[in-house]
Amino acid sequence: MAQPLSSMTGYARAGGVASGVTFGVEIKSVNARGLDIRMRLTPGYDVLEGEFRRRIAEAITRGSITLSLNVERQADGGPLLVNEAALATVIAAIGAINERLHTEPPTATGILGLPGVLRQQDTAMDEDAEAALHAAILGAVDTALADLLTVRKAEGTRLTAVLSTRIDEIAALAKLAEDHPGRSREVILDRLRQQVAELTAAGSGVAEDRLAQEALLLATKADIREELDRLAAHVASARQMLAAGGPVGRKLDFLSQEFNREANTLCSKSNAVDLTSIGLDLKAVIDQLREQVQNIE
Repeated sequence: MAQPLSSMTGYARAGGVASGVTFGVEIKSVNARGLDIRMRLTPGYDVLEGEFRRRIAEAITRGSITLSLNVERQADGGPLLVNEAALATVIAAIGAINERLHTEPPTATGILGLPGVLRQQDTAMDEDAEAALHAAILGAVDTALADLLTVRKAEGTRLTAVLSTRIDEIAALAKLAEDHPGRSREVILDRLRQQVAELTAAGSGVAEDRLAQEALLLATKADIREELDRLAAHVASARQMLAAGGPVGRKLDFLSQEFNREANTLCSKSNAVDLTSIGLDLKAVIDQLREQVQNIE
C-alpha cells in the first residue's frame, strides 16, 4: 500500500500531571538535509533525552526536530528555606540605598517577601513516583509525535497535489518541444543546405563536401531527441515516486536537478527562438518543482 508523502514542517504539543508534577512537551519540525534532533529540557530530566531521541528517530527520517520539555513541580508543603545568597544580595542593596537616600530600613517581613529570598524545599520523590512521572512524560512525547506526524502528512498531501501539477506542466512543455517543427533533423539540414549554397555561391573557397560534413555535424548537435527522451523518463520516475510515497524527498531533489540539466541542454541546442522560449518556461517550472521538493521528507 502506498504511503502518503510527508512535509518536514509541523508543530504539536501534549502535557499532563503525574506524581504532583505538571509537564508539557512541544515538538517543532522544520526543513533540513537530514535528521537533526535538538533538546530543550528542564534541568534534572536529561536522563530521558536518550529515549526521546530514540522515539523521534523511529518516527521521523528527515527534518530539524526540536523537543522542549517544561516541568513544574506543584507545591507539596515542604519546609521553607532561606536562600542565603539572595538574602545577602538584598541586604547589601538595602544598605547601599540607605546610605544614599537615608530611608527607613525595611522590615524582616518585607525582605522575606521578596522573590527568591524564601524557597520551599521539594520533598524527595520516591522511585515509584519518579517512574510514574517518567512514564507519563514519555506518553506525552508519543502523543505529540503522533500529532506531529499527522500534521506533516496533511501538509504532504497538499504538496503532492502541487508537485503533480508541476510534473504535468513539465511533461506538457516537453511535448511542445517535441512537436516543434524547428527541431526536426530535416528542417535543420534544409536550413544548413541553404547556408552551404550561399557560401558556395559567394565563393568562400571551402569545398562543398566539407561544408556538407560540417552541416551534418551541426545538425546532429542541434538534435534534442536524447534530452526529450530523458525528460520523459524523469517524468515517469517522478510520477512513480509520488505514487509510491514515503520518504522520497532526497530522490525527488536529485531528480529535479536532472530535470534542470536536460532543460539547460535543450536551451543550448535550440535553433529557434520559440523553442528556446519553451526551454526557459521548462526551467521556470522545474525551479518551482525543486522549491516545493525541499519541503518533502
